[in-house]
Amino acid sequence: MAGNNNNGERGQHWEAQLRKGCLEMAILSSLWSGRLYGLEILRRLADKSNLEVAEGTVYPILARLKAEGLLQSEWVEAEAGHPRKYYWLTASGRRRAQQMAEAWNDFSASLEVLVQPVLRGDRR
Repeated sequence: MAGNNNNGERGQHWEAQLRKGCLEMAILSSLWSGRLYGLEILRRLADKSNLEVAEGTVYPILARLKAEGLLQSEWVEAEAGHPRKYYWLTASGRRRAQQMAEAWNDFSASLEVLVQPVLRGDRR
């Protein structure tokens, strides 16, 4: 039936969109404490937030954030292996990360009021 679209697929799509919408904030936040190279950013996202993200998704976002003046980067020769591109927040990037974190905190706190009865199974 066309009207009976898989609700499971819809739920997964919704969750993917939510994660995608939070990705810029997560990347900026992952760099809050200092310089990281691309693979370290991916690992931090996976380890700290369960955001399993492909390299092909993160690198274009990093390039855009750099173009917007939110990140700086430089290539560093590794003692063993290939050079790594390290990224870090600019002053503008730190301000944006703070603004996004504050907005997220306010937004999630306001949703908490609506979501808690659902999680508890309350009828009222």
